[in-house]
Amino acid sequence: MLPAFDKLIWHTAPLRGAIAHEAMWMSECAAHGRPVAHLWQAPPGWVVPATYTHLPRWGQVSLEGELQVRASGGGLVPQGPGIWNLSLIWVGGPSGVANSTAIYQALCVRLSQAFETLGLEAVAGAVEGSFCDGRFNLAISGRKVVGTAQAWRRLAGQTVGLAHAVIVVDADPNDLADRANEVELALGHERRYRAEAMTSLRREASGGVDFEERVLQALAASMNPIEEHEHGLA
Repeated sequence: MLPAFDKLIWHTAPLRGAIAHEAMWMSECAAHGRPVAHLWQAPPGWVVPATYTHLPRWGQVSLEGELQVRASGGGLVPQGPGIWNLSLIWVGGPSGVANSTAIYQALCVRLSQAFETLGLEAVAGAVEGSFCDGRFNLAISGRKVVGTAQAWRRLAGQTVGLAHAVIVVDADPNDLADRANEVELALGHERRYRAEAMTSLRREASGGVDFEERVLQALAASMNPIEEHEHGLA
């Protein structure tokens, strides 16, 4: 259910305003029609669904880090050092939107295969107490390490799909839970997170100084791109 990607663009500098970048990538894909994968990080901060703008204290508190609002549902998602994002973008078939469940399953299979090359076994499923929980998380030993999302847009007469994964490579789960709970409390939201519900790839693997590089190479290879480019765009 996922296409062969013409190229993978590896952004070597954190992207500010990543939600706007994804919208731009979708528009570009509608124009040229070629499937593209982006591997990127964001500055420290948070991405939240539009429903959060209706919380009691929205707009009344000053939060540390970049705060972005996405159009899709779900919950709060952390960004920053130790967290990488994979955005897969392609034009849908003649019938328009594809089977979203099959796409989630295919994405989880691709990511799981990448992690297998690092000696890690990840399985799909919900993990209560993790950020932005859903049945297409990937977890290792019952602890969430990847969250996934999907969106479809009608652009320039084309139906364009976006499949997204946020991957905890070596961020500290205790720090993620603490900071996420502080944000939820500040916004007046009742949701809380448990550090023991989350993990990182580094925590589960035998790391090494080049661990992050090996993870990124495995993720890039799992997309089977025809071309691979690196960018230092901020």
